Amino acid sequence: MRASASCFRLDEVSGGLMQQTMQNIAFDEMVDGSEFSPIHGQDPTLNPRAHYQGFAQWLAQQPEQTLKARREEAELIFRRVGITFAVYGDTDGTERTIPFDIVPRIFPAHEWEVLSRGLKQRVQALNMFLHDVYHDQHILKAGIVPREQVINNAQYRPQMQGVDVPLDIYAHIAGIDIVRANHGEDKGAFFVLEDNLRVPSGVSYMLENRKMMMRLFPELFANHRVEPVAHYPDLLLESLRHAAPASAGQPNVVVLTPGMYNSAYFEHAFLAQQMGVELVEGKDLFVQDDFLFMRTTQGPRRIDVIYRRVDDDFLDPEVFRDDSTLGAKGLLRAYRAGNVAICNAIGTGVADDKSIYPYVPDMIRFYLSEEPLIANVPTYMCRKPDELDHVIQNMEKLVVKEVHGAGGYGMLVGPASTKAEVESFKARVLANPSNYIAQPTLALSTCPTYVDSGIAPRHIDLRPFVLSGQHVRMVPGGLTRVALKEGSLVVNSSQGGGTKDTWILEN
Repeated sequence: MRASASCFRLDEVSGGLMQQTMQNIAFDEMVDGSEFSPIHGQDPTLNPRAHYQGFAQWLAQQPEQTLKARREEAELIFRRVGITFAVYGDTDGTERTIPFDIVPRIFPAHEWEVLSRGLKQRVQALNMFLHDVYHDQHILKAGIVPREQVINNAQYRPQMQGVDVPLDIYAHIAGIDIVRANHGEDKGAFFVLEDNLRVPSGVSYMLENRKMMMRLFPELFANHRVEPVAHYPDLLLESLRHAAPASAGQPNVVVLTPGMYNSAYFEHAFLAQQMGVELVEGKDLFVQDDFLFMRTTQGPRRIDVIYRRVDDDFLDPEVFRDDSTLGAKGLLRAYRAGNVAICNAIGTGVADDKSIYPYVPDMIRFYLSEEPLIANVPTYMCRKPDELDHVIQNMEKLVVKEVHGAGGYGMLVGPASTKAEVESFKARVLANPSNYIAQPTLALSTCPTYVDSGIAPRHIDLRPFVLSGQHVRMVPGGLTRVALKEGSLVVNSSQGGGTKDTWILEN
Protein backbone atom coordinates (compact mmCIF):
# COMPACT_ATOMS: atom_id res chain seq x y z
CA MET A 1 0.00 0.00 0.00
CA ARG A 2 1.38 3.36 -0.98
CA ALA A 3 1.32 6.31 1.38
CA SER A 4 -1.49 8.83 1.37
CA ALA A 5 -0.75 12.22 -0.12
CA SER A 6 -1.44 13.70 3.27
CA CYS A 7 1.39 11.78 4.86
CA PHE A 8 5.09 12.11 5.38
CA ARG A 9 5.90 8.55 6.49
CA LEU A 10 4.64 5.40 4.83
CA ASP A 11 4.34 3.55 8.13
CA GLU A 12 1.96 6.18 9.50
CA VAL A 13 -0.83 4.63 7.43
CA SER A 14 -0.43 1.03 8.44
CA GLY A 15 -0.56 0.93 12.25
CA GLY A 16 -3.37 0.21 14.68
CA LEU A 17 -6.83 0.45 13.18
CA MET A 18 -5.51 1.25 9.74
CA GLN A 19 -5.06 -2.41 8.80
CA GLN A 20 -7.34 -2.04 5.81
CA THR A 21 -7.51 -3.00 2.18
CA MET A 22 -7.24 -0.34 -0.48
CA GLN A 23 -11.01 -0.73 -1.00
CA ASN A 24 -11.62 0.32 2.61
CA ILE A 25 -8.91 2.97 2.97
CA ALA A 26 -9.98 6.09 4.83
CA PHE A 27 -11.30 8.98 2.76
CA ASP A 28 -8.57 11.58 2.39
CA GLU A 29 -9.92 15.12 2.88
CA MET A 30 -7.10 16.69 0.89
CA VAL A 31 -6.30 14.31 -1.95
CA ASP A 32 -8.65 13.10 -4.66
CA GLY A 33 -8.26 9.55 -5.96
CA SER A 34 -6.18 6.53 -5.02
CA GLU A 35 -2.81 7.62 -6.37
CA PHE A 36 -0.76 8.96 -3.48
CA SER A 37 2.52 10.80 -3.05
CA PRO A 38 4.37 12.41 -0.12
CA ILE A 39 3.79 16.14 0.01
CA HIS A 40 6.38 17.77 2.22
CA GLY A 41 9.90 18.74 1.22
CA GLN A 42 9.62 17.26 -2.27
CA ASP A 43 8.34 18.17 -5.70
CA PRO A 44 5.13 16.11 -5.52
CA THR A 45 2.86 14.90 -8.27
CA LEU A 46 -0.22 15.54 -6.24
CA ASN A 47 -3.86 15.43 -7.12
CA PRO A 48 -5.31 17.65 -4.36
CA ARG A 49 -9.03 18.22 -4.30
CA ALA A 50 -10.00 21.48 -5.99
CA HIS A 51 -10.72 23.33 -2.73
CA TYR A 52 -7.33 22.25 -1.31
CA GLN A 53 -5.11 23.14 -4.27
CA GLY A 54 -3.98 26.55 -3.04
CA PHE A 55 -3.30 25.33 0.46
CA ALA A 56 -1.44 22.21 -0.77
CA GLN A 57 0.91 24.36 -2.83
CA TRP A 58 1.51 26.68 0.13
CA LEU A 59 2.14 23.76 2.50
CA ALA A 60 4.66 22.11 0.17
CA GLN A 61 6.70 25.34 0.17
CA GLN A 62 6.92 25.71 3.96
CA PRO A 63 10.28 24.85 5.57
CA GLU A 64 10.10 22.29 8.36
CA GLN A 65 11.53 24.75 10.87
CA THR A 66 8.85 27.32 10.07
CA LEU A 67 6.03 24.88 10.75
CA LYS A 68 7.67 23.70 13.96
CA ALA A 69 8.17 27.27 15.18
CA ARG A 70 4.54 28.18 14.45
CA ARG A 71 3.28 25.13 16.31
CA GLU A 72 5.40 26.00 19.34
CA GLU A 73 4.18 29.60 19.21
CA ALA A 74 0.56 28.44 19.20
CA GLU A 75 1.15 26.17 22.19
CA LEU A 76 2.82 28.99 24.13
CA ILE A 77 -0.03 31.42 23.44
CA PHE A 78 -2.72 28.91 24.37
CA ARG A 79 -0.90 28.16 27.62
CA ARG A 80 -0.68 31.86 28.47
CA VAL A 81 -4.35 32.44 27.72
CA GLY A 82 -5.33 29.40 29.78
CA ILE A 83 -6.94 27.31 27.06
CA THR A 84 -6.79 23.95 28.81
CA PHE A 85 -8.86 20.81 29.12
CA ALA A 86 -8.90 18.02 31.66
CA VAL A 87 -7.46 14.72 30.46
CA TYR A 88 -8.85 12.21 32.91
CA GLY A 89 -6.49 9.40 33.80
CA ASP A 90 -3.45 11.34 32.57
CA THR A 91 -0.64 10.56 35.02
CA ASP A 92 1.19 13.76 34.07
CA GLY A 93 -1.55 15.98 35.48
CA THR A 94 -5.23 16.66 35.25
CA GLU A 95 -5.09 19.59 32.84
CA ARG A 96 -3.07 20.49 29.80
CA THR A 97 -3.11 22.73 26.78
CA ILE A 98 -5.34 21.35 24.05
CA PRO A 99 -3.09 20.41 21.12
CA PHE A 100 -3.75 22.70 18.19
CA ASP A 101 -2.92 21.57 14.67
CA ILE A 102 -1.78 24.18 12.17
CA VAL A 103 -3.20 22.36 9.13
CA PRO A 104 -6.87 23.37 8.67
CA ARG A 105 -9.75 21.19 7.56
CA ILE A 106 -11.29 22.77 4.44
CA PHE A 107 -14.81 22.49 3.00
CA PRO A 108 -16.01 23.86 -0.34
CA ALA A 109 -19.13 26.01 -0.10
CA HIS A 110 -21.42 23.52 -1.87
CA GLU A 111 -20.50 20.71 0.53
CA TRP A 112 -21.13 22.89 3.56
CA GLU A 113 -24.49 23.98 2.21
CA VAL A 114 -25.65 20.35 2.08
CA LEU A 115 -24.29 19.66 5.57
CA SER A 116 -25.90 22.74 7.11
CA ARG A 117 -29.32 21.91 5.66
CA GLY A 118 -29.06 18.40 7.07
CA LEU A 119 -28.00 19.65 10.49
CA LYS A 120 -30.82 22.20 10.71
CA GLN A 121 -33.29 19.51 9.69
CA ARG A 122 -32.03 17.17 12.40
CA VAL A 123 -32.07 19.75 15.19
CA GLN A 124 -35.57 20.89 14.22
CA ALA A 125 -36.83 17.30 14.50
CA LEU A 126 -35.04 16.77 17.83
CA ASN A 127 -36.69 19.87 19.29
CA MET A 128 -40.08 18.65 18.06
CA PHE A 129 -39.41 15.27 19.64
CA LEU A 130 -38.56 16.87 22.99
CA HIS A 131 -41.71 18.98 22.97
CA ASP A 132 -43.75 15.92 22.04
CA VAL A 133 -42.41 13.57 24.73
CA TYR A 134 -43.01 16.19 27.41
CA HIS A 135 -46.54 16.89 26.14
CA ASP A 136 -48.83 14.69 24.01
CA GLN A 137 -46.31 11.92 23.21
CA HIS A 138 -47.67 11.32 19.71
CA ILE A 139 -44.49 9.56 18.58
CA LEU A 140 -44.71 7.13 21.49
CA LYS A 141 -48.39 6.42 20.88
CA ALA A 142 -47.58 5.74 17.21
CA GLY A 143 -44.95 3.21 18.25
CA ILE A 144 -42.20 4.97 16.33
CA VAL A 145 -40.06 5.27 19.47
CA PRO A 146 -40.67 2.64 22.18
CA ARG A 147 -42.31 4.24 25.22
CA GLU A 148 -40.02 2.41 27.66
CA GLN A 149 -36.95 3.79 25.88
CA VAL A 150 -38.09 7.30 26.84
CA ILE A 151 -39.96 6.95 30.13
CA ASN A 152 -37.32 4.66 31.67
CA ASN A 153 -34.42 6.70 30.35
CA ALA A 154 -32.22 8.20 33.07
CA GLN A 155 -32.27 11.53 31.22
CA TYR A 156 -36.06 11.75 31.03
CA ARG A 157 -37.30 14.32 33.58
CA PRO A 158 -40.94 13.76 34.59
CA GLN A 159 -40.82 17.15 36.32
CA MET A 160 -40.83 18.69 32.80
CA GLN A 161 -44.05 16.97 31.73
CA GLY A 162 -46.52 19.61 30.59
CA VAL A 163 -44.08 22.51 31.02
CA ASP A 164 -44.32 24.98 28.13
CA VAL A 165 -41.04 26.52 27.04
CA PRO A 166 -40.63 29.62 24.82
CA LEU A 167 -41.01 28.87 21.10
CA ASP A 168 -41.18 25.14 22.00
CA ILE A 169 -37.37 25.09 21.87
CA TYR A 170 -35.53 22.77 24.24
CA ALA A 171 -32.09 22.51 22.63
CA HIS A 172 -31.08 26.10 21.95
CA ILE A 173 -27.46 25.04 21.41
CA ALA A 174 -26.79 21.70 19.75
CA GLY A 175 -23.42 20.18 18.93
CA ILE A 176 -23.86 17.46 16.30
CA ASP A 177 -20.84 15.20 15.73
CA ILE A 178 -20.29 14.46 12.05
CA VAL A 179 -17.89 11.98 10.47
CA ARG A 180 -17.02 11.27 6.87
CA ALA A 181 -16.24 7.71 5.88
CA ASN A 182 -16.17 5.15 3.11
CA HIS A 183 -18.88 2.66 4.05
CA GLY A 184 -20.10 0.09 1.56
CA GLU A 185 -20.99 1.88 -1.65
CA ASP A 186 -20.90 5.27 0.08
CA LYS A 187 -17.53 6.86 -0.62
CA GLY A 188 -16.78 9.92 1.43
CA ALA A 189 -20.34 10.13 2.78
CA PHE A 190 -21.21 12.13 5.88
CA PHE A 191 -22.78 10.41 8.89
CA VAL A 192 -24.09 11.74 12.20
CA LEU A 193 -22.15 9.99 14.92
CA GLU A 194 -23.72 11.61 17.96
CA ASP A 195 -26.12 14.35 19.09
CA ASN A 196 -25.05 16.61 21.97
CA LEU A 197 -28.01 18.53 23.39
CA ARG A 198 -27.36 18.87 27.12
CA VAL A 199 -24.34 21.15 27.59
CA PRO A 200 -22.38 20.80 24.31
CA SER A 201 -18.88 22.18 24.58
CA GLY A 202 -16.07 23.14 22.24
CA VAL A 203 -17.26 26.28 20.48
CA SER A 204 -14.67 28.47 22.23
CA TYR A 205 -11.93 26.34 20.72
CA MET A 206 -13.50 26.80 17.27
CA LEU A 207 -13.24 30.57 17.76
CA GLU A 208 -9.77 30.54 19.30
CA ASN A 209 -8.43 28.23 16.57
CA ARG A 210 -9.49 30.74 13.93
CA LYS A 211 -7.86 33.61 15.79
CA MET A 212 -4.68 31.59 16.10
CA MET A 213 -4.53 30.69 12.40
CA MET A 214 -5.06 34.32 11.41
CA ARG A 215 -2.26 35.34 13.74
CA LEU A 216 0.21 32.67 12.60
CA PHE A 217 -0.53 32.62 8.88
CA PRO A 218 -2.17 35.89 7.77
CA GLU A 219 -1.06 35.27 4.19
CA LEU A 220 -3.36 32.25 3.96
CA PHE A 221 -6.40 34.40 4.65
CA ALA A 222 -5.27 36.94 2.08
CA ASN A 223 -5.23 34.17 -0.54
CA HIS A 224 -8.30 32.17 0.56
CA ARG A 225 -11.86 33.44 0.89
CA VAL A 226 -12.70 31.83 4.23
CA GLU A 227 -16.13 32.38 5.75
CA PRO A 228 -15.94 34.10 9.19
CA VAL A 229 -16.97 32.51 12.50
CA ALA A 230 -16.24 35.40 14.87
CA HIS A 231 -19.92 36.44 14.99
CA TYR A 232 -20.95 33.25 16.81
CA PRO A 233 -21.23 34.97 20.26
CA ASP A 234 -23.60 37.55 18.74
CA LEU A 235 -25.80 34.81 17.27
CA LEU A 236 -25.70 32.92 20.56
CA LEU A 237 -26.76 35.94 22.59
CA GLU A 238 -29.56 36.68 20.13
CA SER A 239 -30.81 33.09 20.39
CA LEU A 240 -30.70 33.21 24.20
CA ARG A 241 -32.62 36.49 24.31
CA HIS A 242 -35.35 34.97 22.13
CA ALA A 243 -35.89 32.38 24.86
CA ALA A 244 -36.61 35.03 27.51
CA PRO A 245 -40.03 35.18 29.19
CA ALA A 246 -42.50 37.45 27.42
CA SER A 247 -42.52 39.74 30.47
CA ALA A 248 -38.82 40.51 30.15
CA GLY A 249 -38.16 43.85 28.51
CA GLN A 250 -34.40 43.86 27.94
CA PRO A 251 -33.58 40.28 28.96
CA ASN A 252 -30.84 39.78 31.51
CA VAL A 253 -28.76 36.78 30.39
CA VAL A 254 -26.13 34.98 32.47
CA VAL A 255 -23.83 32.00 31.97
CA LEU A 256 -24.06 29.49 34.84
CA THR A 257 -20.82 27.60 35.46
CA PRO A 258 -19.98 24.85 37.99
CA GLY A 259 -16.84 26.85 38.76
CA MET A 260 -13.19 27.15 37.93
CA TYR A 261 -12.40 23.48 38.51
CA ASN A 262 -14.69 22.33 35.71
CA SER A 263 -12.76 21.06 32.67
CA ALA A 264 -14.57 23.49 30.34
CA TYR A 265 -14.34 26.54 32.61
CA PHE A 266 -12.27 28.44 30.07
CA GLU A 267 -15.14 28.17 27.62
CA HIS A 268 -17.72 29.33 30.17
CA ALA A 269 -15.70 32.45 31.00
CA PHE A 270 -14.82 33.04 27.34
CA LEU A 271 -18.42 32.98 26.12
CA ALA A 272 -19.67 35.18 28.96
CA GLN A 273 -16.98 37.71 28.14
CA GLN A 274 -17.64 37.57 24.40
CA MET A 275 -21.41 38.06 24.89
CA GLY A 276 -20.91 40.79 27.49
CA VAL A 277 -22.94 38.98 30.17
CA GLU A 278 -22.26 37.89 33.73
CA LEU A 279 -20.60 34.57 34.57
CA VAL A 280 -22.28 33.24 37.71
CA GLU A 281 -22.12 30.24 40.03
CA GLY A 282 -24.87 28.69 42.12
CA LYS A 283 -23.82 30.65 45.20
CA ASP A 284 -24.60 33.89 43.32
CA LEU A 285 -28.25 32.95 42.74
CA PHE A 286 -31.47 32.72 44.76
CA VAL A 287 -35.18 32.30 44.05
CA GLN A 288 -37.79 34.55 45.62
CA ASP A 289 -41.52 34.52 44.80
CA ASP A 290 -40.78 32.18 41.88
CA PHE A 291 -38.35 34.64 40.27
CA LEU A 292 -34.62 34.06 39.93
CA PHE A 293 -32.21 36.71 41.17
CA MET A 294 -28.48 37.29 41.12
CA ARG A 295 -26.71 38.84 44.09
CA THR A 296 -24.80 42.00 43.14
CA THR A 297 -23.12 44.80 45.06
CA GLN A 298 -26.08 47.02 44.06
CA GLY A 299 -28.60 44.52 45.39
CA PRO A 300 -30.58 41.67 43.80
CA ARG A 301 -30.94 41.69 40.02
CA ARG A 302 -33.53 39.59 38.23
CA ILE A 303 -32.29 36.98 35.75
CA ASP A 304 -34.39 36.19 32.68
CA VAL A 305 -32.24 33.64 30.85
CA ILE A 306 -29.64 31.15 32.08
CA TYR A 307 -27.21 29.66 29.61
CA ARG A 308 -26.44 26.76 31.89
CA ARG A 309 -23.27 24.70 31.74
CA VAL A 310 -24.39 22.58 34.70
CA ASP A 311 -26.02 19.16 34.34
CA ASP A 312 -29.70 18.68 35.23
CA ASP A 313 -28.99 16.79 38.44
CA PHE A 314 -27.22 19.78 39.98
CA LEU A 315 -29.53 22.62 38.91
CA ASP A 316 -32.04 22.59 41.76
CA PRO A 317 -31.41 20.83 45.11
CA GLU A 318 -35.11 21.17 45.88
CA VAL A 319 -35.95 18.72 43.07
CA PHE A 320 -32.84 16.84 41.98
CA ARG A 321 -29.69 16.22 44.06
CA ASP A 322 -30.27 17.74 47.47
CA ASP A 323 -26.54 18.01 48.12
CA SER A 324 -25.85 20.21 45.09
CA THR A 325 -24.41 23.68 45.58
CA LEU A 326 -24.02 24.29 41.83
CA GLY A 327 -27.56 25.50 41.12
CA ALA A 328 -30.29 27.42 42.92
CA LYS A 329 -32.97 26.05 45.24
CA GLY A 330 -36.38 26.67 43.69
CA LEU A 331 -35.05 27.16 40.15
CA LEU A 332 -37.51 24.63 38.72
CA ARG A 333 -40.41 26.44 40.38
CA ALA A 334 -39.35 29.69 38.70
CA TYR A 335 -38.91 27.81 35.43
CA ARG A 336 -42.32 26.13 35.57
CA ALA A 337 -43.90 29.51 36.37
CA GLY A 338 -42.43 30.89 33.15
CA ASN A 339 -40.32 33.48 34.94
CA VAL A 340 -36.92 32.32 33.73
CA ALA A 341 -35.62 30.46 30.68
CA ILE A 342 -33.03 27.72 30.98
CA CYS A 343 -30.92 27.03 27.90
CA ASN A 344 -30.69 24.20 27.16
CA ALA A 345 -33.94 23.15 28.78
CA ILE A 346 -34.04 20.64 31.60
CA GLY A 347 -34.62 17.16 30.20
CA THR A 348 -33.00 17.61 26.79
CA GLY A 349 -30.69 14.69 27.56
CA VAL A 350 -33.41 12.18 26.71
CA ALA A 351 -32.98 13.12 23.04
CA ASP A 352 -29.20 12.76 22.86
CA ASP A 353 -28.93 9.49 24.72
CA LYS A 354 -27.33 6.80 22.55
CA SER A 355 -30.35 4.54 23.03
CA ILE A 356 -32.52 7.20 21.33
CA TYR A 357 -30.01 8.04 18.58
CA PRO A 358 -31.08 5.17 16.26
CA TYR A 359 -34.61 6.63 16.09
CA VAL A 360 -33.68 10.16 14.96
CA PRO A 361 -34.14 9.39 11.22
CA ASP A 362 -37.64 8.16 12.07
CA MET A 363 -38.27 11.38 14.02
CA ILE A 364 -37.42 13.39 10.90
CA ARG A 365 -39.87 11.37 8.83
CA PHE A 366 -42.57 11.52 11.54
CA TYR A 367 -42.44 15.25 12.35
CA LEU A 368 -41.22 16.79 9.09
CA SER A 369 -42.40 14.25 6.47
CA GLU A 370 -38.90 14.43 4.98
CA GLU A 371 -36.10 11.99 4.39
CA PRO A 372 -32.99 12.59 6.52
CA LEU A 373 -30.37 14.56 4.62
CA ILE A 374 -27.56 13.09 6.74
CA ALA A 375 -27.65 9.42 7.66
CA ASN A 376 -26.94 7.84 11.01
CA VAL A 377 -24.07 5.41 11.37
CA PRO A 378 -25.64 1.91 11.11
CA THR A 379 -26.37 0.91 14.70
CA TYR A 380 -27.14 -2.34 16.51
CA MET A 381 -29.31 -2.05 19.63
CA CYS A 382 -28.19 -4.72 22.07
CA ARG A 383 -31.57 -4.71 23.82
CA LYS A 384 -32.88 -6.56 20.73
CA PRO A 385 -31.96 -10.27 21.04
CA ASP A 386 -31.09 -10.84 17.37
CA GLU A 387 -28.92 -7.71 17.24
CA LEU A 388 -27.29 -8.66 20.54
CA ASP A 389 -26.33 -12.04 19.05
CA HIS A 390 -24.69 -10.32 16.10
CA VAL A 391 -22.76 -7.96 18.37
CA ILE A 392 -21.48 -10.75 20.61
CA GLN A 393 -20.38 -12.83 17.64
CA ASN A 394 -18.63 -9.90 15.92
CA MET A 395 -17.49 -7.68 18.79
CA GLU A 396 -13.85 -7.73 17.67
CA LYS A 397 -14.96 -5.86 14.51
CA LEU A 398 -17.30 -3.34 16.13
CA VAL A 399 -17.32 -0.20 18.26
CA VAL A 400 -19.50 -0.87 21.32
CA LYS A 401 -20.75 2.05 23.44
CA GLU A 402 -22.59 2.56 26.69
CA VAL A 403 -25.81 4.41 25.93
CA HIS A 404 -25.15 6.95 28.69
CA GLY A 405 -21.41 7.22 28.03
CA ALA A 406 -19.64 10.36 26.86
CA GLY A 407 -16.17 11.68 26.12
CA GLY A 408 -14.96 8.39 24.64
CA TYR A 409 -15.41 6.55 27.94
CA GLY A 410 -17.38 3.35 28.46
CA MET A 411 -16.68 2.06 24.98
CA LEU A 412 -14.77 -0.70 23.23
CA VAL A 413 -13.09 -0.30 19.85
CA GLY A 414 -12.98 -3.96 18.82
CA PRO A 415 -10.16 -3.91 16.22
CA ALA A 416 -7.90 -2.01 18.66
CA SER A 417 -8.62 -4.28 21.64
CA THR A 418 -6.98 -7.46 22.87
CA LYS A 419 -8.86 -10.75 22.90
CA ALA A 420 -9.06 -10.55 26.69
CA GLU A 421 -10.52 -7.03 26.54
CA VAL A 422 -13.15 -8.15 24.03
CA GLU A 423 -14.14 -11.13 26.15
CA SER A 424 -14.39 -8.97 29.25
CA PHE A 425 -16.58 -6.46 27.41
CA LYS A 426 -18.81 -9.25 26.14
CA ALA A 427 -19.55 -10.19 29.73
CA ARG A 428 -20.48 -6.59 30.54
CA VAL A 429 -22.81 -6.36 27.56
CA LEU A 430 -24.48 -9.70 28.31
CA ALA A 431 -25.04 -8.62 31.91
CA ASN A 432 -26.98 -5.51 30.80
CA PRO A 433 -27.70 -5.57 27.04
CA SER A 434 -30.02 -2.55 27.02
CA ASN A 435 -27.12 -0.40 28.23
CA TYR A 436 -25.17 -0.81 24.97
CA ILE A 437 -25.28 -0.10 21.27
CA ALA A 438 -22.74 -1.15 18.63
CA GLN A 439 -21.63 0.26 15.30
CA PRO A 440 -19.27 -0.82 12.53
CA THR A 441 -15.71 0.44 12.87
CA LEU A 442 -15.79 3.16 10.26
CA ALA A 443 -12.51 4.35 8.80
CA LEU A 444 -13.03 8.01 9.67
CA SER A 445 -11.68 10.40 7.08
CA THR A 446 -8.12 11.64 7.53
CA CYS A 447 -6.66 15.08 7.17
CA PRO A 448 -3.01 16.15 6.95
CA THR A 449 -1.81 16.87 10.47
CA TYR A 450 1.50 18.23 11.73
CA VAL A 451 2.88 15.67 14.18
CA ASP A 452 6.36 15.08 15.59
CA SER A 453 7.42 13.12 12.51
CA GLY A 454 6.12 15.75 10.08
CA ILE A 455 2.91 15.88 8.06
CA ALA A 456 0.89 12.70 8.46
CA PRO A 457 -2.77 11.63 8.14
CA ARG A 458 -4.83 11.57 11.30
CA HIS A 459 -8.50 10.69 11.75
CA ILE A 460 -10.92 13.55 12.32
CA ASP A 461 -14.53 14.36 13.07
CA LEU A 462 -16.47 17.62 13.11
CA ARG A 463 -18.75 19.24 15.67
CA PRO A 464 -20.78 22.07 14.12
CA PHE A 465 -22.93 24.14 16.47
CA VAL A 466 -26.59 24.72 15.64
CA LEU A 467 -28.43 27.58 17.33
CA SER A 468 -32.23 27.56 17.66
CA GLY A 469 -34.08 30.76 18.46
CA GLN A 470 -36.47 32.69 16.29
CA HIS A 471 -34.61 30.92 13.45
CA VAL A 472 -32.29 27.90 13.26
CA ARG A 473 -28.84 29.23 12.41
CA MET A 474 -25.20 28.25 12.22
CA VAL A 475 -21.90 29.93 11.64
CA PRO A 476 -20.02 28.46 8.65
CA GLY A 477 -17.64 26.18 10.49
CA GLY A 478 -17.30 24.00 13.52
CA LEU A 479 -14.79 22.31 15.79
CA THR A 480 -12.69 19.77 13.91
CA ARG A 481 -11.26 17.28 16.38
CA VAL A 482 -8.29 15.13 15.47
CA ALA A 483 -7.02 11.86 16.93
CA LEU A 484 -3.33 12.63 17.34
CA LYS A 485 -2.29 9.09 18.19
CA GLU A 486 -1.29 7.09 15.15
CA GLY A 487 -4.17 4.88 14.01
CA SER A 488 -6.51 6.05 16.77
CA LEU A 489 -10.17 6.78 16.08
CA VAL A 490 -10.78 8.50 19.46
CA VAL A 491 -10.78 12.25 18.85
CA ASN A 492 -12.11 13.43 22.23
CA SER A 493 -10.06 16.17 23.88
CA SER A 494 -10.63 14.48 27.23
CA GLN A 495 -8.60 11.54 25.93
CA GLY A 496 -5.76 13.43 24.31
CA GLY A 497 -7.24 14.50 20.98
CA GLY A 498 -6.41 17.81 19.36
CA THR A 499 -8.29 20.41 17.32
CA LYS A 500 -8.02 22.12 13.95
CA ASP A 501 -9.40 25.26 12.39
CA THR A 502 -12.31 24.52 10.06
CA TRP A 503 -12.54 26.53 6.86
CA ILE A 504 -15.64 26.99 4.74
CA LEU A 505 -14.63 28.58 1.47
CA GLU A 506 -16.88 31.26 0.01
CA ASN A 507 -18.47 30.68 -3.38
